[in-house]
Amino acid sequence: MDKVQLLLTLALALFALGLLGVTVRRNLLVMLMCMELMLNGANLALVTFAHQMGEAVGAVLVFLIFVVAAAEIAIAIPIVLLLVRRKHTLDPGAYSDLRG
Repeated sequence: MDKVQLLLTLALALFALGLLGVTVRRNLLVMLMCMELMLNGANLALVTFAHQMGEAVGAVLVFLIFVVAAAEIAIAIPIVLLLVRRKHTLDPGAYSDLRG
């Protein structure tokens, strides 16, 4: 197995593990971490394809994705903390009354 196939297999495994974690786990913080794992799997695939093609555009796009992901986490963590203060639980089912 060559290097590209190994990296793409790892990217698929990261994405699948994150997807499994989001669908199975019932904890908001774990679900956020699993979404980040999915994003890292997609980034690894993007970097692998960009390296294989010899383009620097993929690396620049991954850098921008990391910046957006950092901003997303900077907003999501305080929202989760406010929700936990309100209901005293991390179970997403407890917040069904917040639907608009």
